[in-house]
Amino acid sequence: MLREAENPRLMRHFPAFLDLAGRPVLLLGEGEALAAKSALLRAAGAELREAAHFEEPLLDGCALVVAAGAPEEELHALHEACLRRGIPVNVVDRPELCSFITPAIVTRDDITIGISTGGAAPVLARLIRQKVEAALPPLIGRVAALGRHFQRAVRARLPSLPARRSFMERALTGEPAELALSGRQSEAEAAFARMLDAADAAPRGFVQLVGGGPGAADLLTLRALRALGEADVIVHDRLVSAEVLDLARRDARRIFVGKRRAAHCVPQEGINTLLVELAREGLRVVRLKGGDPFVFGRGGEEAQALAAAGIPFEVVPGVTAALGCAAQAGIPLTHRDAAQMLTFVTGHTREGRLDLDFPALARSRQTLAVYMGLTTLAALRDGLAREGFDLATPAALIERGGSPRQRDLRGSFAQVVAQAPGWAGDGPILLLLGEAVALGALPASQVAERA
Repeated sequence: MLREAENPRLMRHFPAFLDLAGRPVLLLGEGEALAAKSALLRAAGAELREAAHFEEPLLDGCALVVAAGAPEEELHALHEACLRRGIPVNVVDRPELCSFITPAIVTRDDITIGISTGGAAPVLARLIRQKVEAALPPLIGRVAALGRHFQRAVRARLPSLPARRSFMERALTGEPAELALSGRQSEAEAAFARMLDAADAAPRGFVQLVGGGPGAADLLTLRALRALGEADVIVHDRLVSAEVLDLARRDARRIFVGKRRAAHCVPQEGINTLLVELAREGLRVVRLKGGDPFVFGRGGEEAQALAAAGIPFEVVPGVTAALGCAAQAGIPLTHRDAAQMLTFVTGHTREGRLDLDFPALARSRQTLAVYMGLTTLAALRDGLAREGFDLATPAALIERGGSPRQRDLRGSFAQVVAQAPGWAGDGPILLLLGEAVALGALPASQVAERA
């Protein structure tokens, strides 16, 4: 028998899943609570035996008993009879009369998750269930279906239990799983079959180009969160916050390849090569970027390099800086009275020159979101002015947008350009420019903070 020191987390109830298909289950009593249990038991395939009053012969052959809404003396008699016969019994909302309790349940096809507070706080169990429901991908049951479909083939190909476990972990977190989660079940089965055929070979890696959003961890997508939890190695930028990195798998290797304006820790070609090499080692790689991978994040270049090398990959979008900055600052990016168009612009120079389509950018009734443009603000101003752009147009510089440390500088475009050098800190900065900028209102949370 285990001593308490060897098993410090003693459980009030032992979790188990019963196969009730075709087996008799007694439902004693009446009411909504019993009807809810009845629906669950029918879904499990049980043969229900319903009665309003208790007589002990009703228990003959029963695998399980559930009761609610019956007279008090009958509930006690039922409980005692079930204990004598060794039949599990649950009297709804009466833990002292239960030998088992029913958890809050999450189901996704073949996947069933039970959540229990030991009967202490059923409402809390339901709240936890809601969080689990939100966190699970809608098609996670398709991944379980892959395991069922190939179960015998995997056992035949890999008789060793450790080998099977290792293979299934790779398959159910790799390319077959990602295809299944995307609803591409036939492609997922084909990818699983290929992996099984090559089970004796070195494992094949997989890369996810993941958008880490503007910095706040709760702005990550659920798919990005799942990718961080499954990664073997994370290749990340300077703009990825520590708060986001803390959500990654604890034993995942972290490689910093950050860039700061013109200073590149690792050249882009080196990053491309690194992603390919890590994947060829059979690793699951997350390339984690601030914002969205395909909005001025060079994700397109990395995707091309991976495709050319034959490395399977996936893009996981993120909240791009313009959306995060504008939302937290209360600035509408479009507005029917001021802006019917939104243009994303990079402030980076090309061969030392700000190479932009200034005539198009100077058009009215649009909002410009200028990324990485702090050092070229004056050149942007001059280029727009040459096309007749009004320098009195409302503008906002937003630093560390979408994070708890966001701050902004507002005024006319001319004022913002003049004040920017003395105002800017060391965080990433985005410029929002257009008549819609003046129409924004601070969210209530920020109004309270500034009051």
